[in-house]
Formats: sequence, structure tokens, C-alpha cells
Amino acid sequence: MKKTTVDEVLQQGIYGPLETKPDERRKFLGTLRERIVVALTKSQVAETSVYPQVEKQMKERPQSHLFLNGNMSYENLSKYVKLATKYKIEHTLVTNKEHDSEIGLVLAMDHAIDKEDIYITNKEPVLQQEVKKSKGFFAKIFKK
Repeated sequence: MKKTTVDEVLQQGIYGPLETKPDERRKFLGTLRERIVVALTKSQVAETSVYPQVEKQMKERPQSHLFLNGNMSYENLSKYVKLATKYKIEHTLVTNKEHDSEIGLVLAMDHAIDKEDIYITNKEPVLQQEVKKSKGFFAKIFKK
């Protein structure tokens, strides 16, 4: 067991307790990567509709905790706050004046789960429809 020096005690008294992985905690709104169930970027959170994957994880993990980027407008966050309330999940608005993370939402556990894919990237049904339309357009032009 490591003995704490007087200097370390004074430093912790002045600056607060030492934090593990402070950069990771700043990025992921106060939690660690290994605890995250799902994460959304700020632009994803700002979209008008809720990501169904987030709601599904809230249903499946009622003991999780929702962290929201407090640097975003409440208008963008409110739909997720309502979801958290619906599923009785605690939520925290995290505002860091020194570091504005590109992460807008994190659903996390209080212990490590080491989930490999935490980012949602597959909410693109509108783009797929546009591709189908464009194929139809080109098919008409190059029709024999």
C-alpha cells in the first residue's frame, strides 16, 4: 500500500481528489469509456427525433445513468430527459466550461461493461430512400 505524502494531501485539498483518466472523463461527460452503453454526438442529439437504440437500451438497463451535455440547449436535450423520466433512469446535465465535448449524450452503467461499439451510426433511412430515387432517375436516362 502506497503512503500518501503531505504534499499529495495538500494538493488534493487544494485541487480536489485525483481523477483517473481525466481526458477520457472530460470527453465522455464525466464517466469512463468502459462504462458506456451508448453515446451520441451533439449533432445526433440535436436531431428532431429520438434515436430508438437509446430508448431500447434505457428499457433494457433501468439501472443505467444518462449524462447529457449541459453546453447544449435544453430544447435539444428535453426529449431524452423525458425518456429517462419515463424509464425511471437518473440523469445528469454535465456542463464543463473548460472543455466542450463533441459528445451530446452518454448512457452509462456504474461499473465497467467494455462494450465495443458505443456509437450509433445507423440512423439513415432518409438517405437510403434518396439513393433509391437517384437510381430510378439514372435508370430512366440510360434506358434503352
